[in-house]
Amino acid sequence: MSAELFPRARTEVAPGAVHVPDWLDAGGQGELLAACREWARPPAGLRTVRTPGGGTMTARQVCLGWHWHPYAYARTVVDGDGTPVKPFPSWLGELGRDAMTDALGPQAATGTAYDIALINFYDGDARMGMHRDSDERSGAPVVSLSLGDSCVFRFGNPETRSRPYTDVELRSGDLFVFGGPSRLAHHGVLKVHPGTAPPELGLTGRLNITLRVSGL
Repeated sequence: MSAELFPRARTEVAPGAVHVPDWLDAGGQGELLAACREWARPPAGLRTVRTPGGGTMTARQVCLGWHWHPYAYARTVVDGDGTPVKPFPSWLGELGRDAMTDALGPQAATGTAYDIALINFYDGDARMGMHRDSDERSGAPVVSLSLGDSCVFRFGNPETRSRPYTDVELRSGDLFVFGGPSRLAHHGVLKVHPGTAPPELGLTGRLNITLRVSGL
């Protein structure tokens, strides 16, 4: 019997933005977590991101395929150890296409080849301010997968960081895809709920795996 009194349903949060609960089963979550732990190892491993103004992001990050630094892409970790960015695996691209197809339909995946992964680790105090994913030259949908602790994810609009927006609870295994008119919508993580990860996953904190098409 499900522990959910009211099972969570697939929801279109905004035009082109879809939340699919429990998209990754326990096995899929475990496999993706194992891969993230390998990617987090140096060289080109998990790092603290520093902004041009001298601040630091509270979520730590590792990149695959292309290295993101505020606000550009490079082939080396220019704001870290200077080593080449880790390669983007083909199986992760296939996972991204499957996710996009399930969320937006098969027509959305036509000609899409993911080549960037940004993996953010959030401890219990980490947040992510409202921002847009606008450093890519491609307008292909963004695929976001959650592992570990639940969070409050705010999804807004392309014009402003303020209203209208919708707050969504993202749990371990959830999928969130945004493209089309919502591709450049502002979004952020307001709060992480420590201790809410599935115990069998063995993860303290939250991982967010974001797949993008660079167009580079």
